[in-house]
Amino acid sequence: MRAIWKGAVSFGLVSIAVKLYSATEEKDIRFHQVHREDGGRIKYKRTCSIDGEEVTYDDIAKGYDIGGGEMVILTDEDFADLPLSTSRAIDVLEFVPADQVDPILYNKAYFLEPDGSATKPYVLLRDALLDSERVAIVKVALRQREQLATLRVREGVLLLNTMLWPDEVRRPDFGFLDEDLKVRPPELAMASSLIDSMTGDFEPDVFTDDYRAALQEVIDAKVEGREVVQPEEVEEAPAAAVDLMAALKASVERARSAR
Repeated sequence: MRAIWKGAVSFGLVSIAVKLYSATEEKDIRFHQVHREDGGRIKYKRTCSIDGEEVTYDDIAKGYDIGGGEMVILTDEDFADLPLSTSRAIDVLEFVPADQVDPILYNKAYFLEPDGSATKPYVLLRDALLDSERVAIVKVALRQREQLATLRVREGVLLLNTMLWPDEVRRPDFGFLDEDLKVRPPELAMASSLIDSMTGDFEPDVFTDDYRAALQEVIDAKVEGREVVQPEEVEEAPAAAVDLMAALKASVERARSAR
């Protein structure tokens, strides 16, 4: 892995030099847009919508649309005056129980590696977090944007999880929430029984991306000049309306027999 950022974790009077690494990677198969006839790459030009001229990167600025066809243009000097914390510090604000952080707030994950002689204070912070069963709430500036984040331990390494700000999470607004729907106790008991019959330990390696595997097979077959054979899909008949309790009972029996 290649470090994408260097800085320091700072809490109290302690400063721990660290390197930052992306902890995840997307495995999606990526495509280029090409000309169907000859496979040539499709290129796009940066042009001005007013004069139609092609624009170089040096002439591109950031604009904020205020409506009515008016645009506010911001320069590098405008951004330089903003109150942004140092880009080389991960400032610990507080320590909180991990279960108090709603998972919906998590955004991206990064591994932290101790840099230079910072191994001992790094291990000290790691072990203290494990012992306290807490996560650190921190602020960090990444890519010229201040972000809220957590520090926790995963497989012996400090993991930085950047977070969304609370006002970036939408509130659910659906009509059924205002409906007076009553669930009968026998239905709830049967649903709970179904959950119990399907309960197990989460092992992520058991699950695979079948779509990506099938798509890779299509690509490999084209490279090798093979014929791609797709299994025939059995078209299911539309489900008839069924009694909820009957469906739950049948589901419980099928889950138990499968286990």
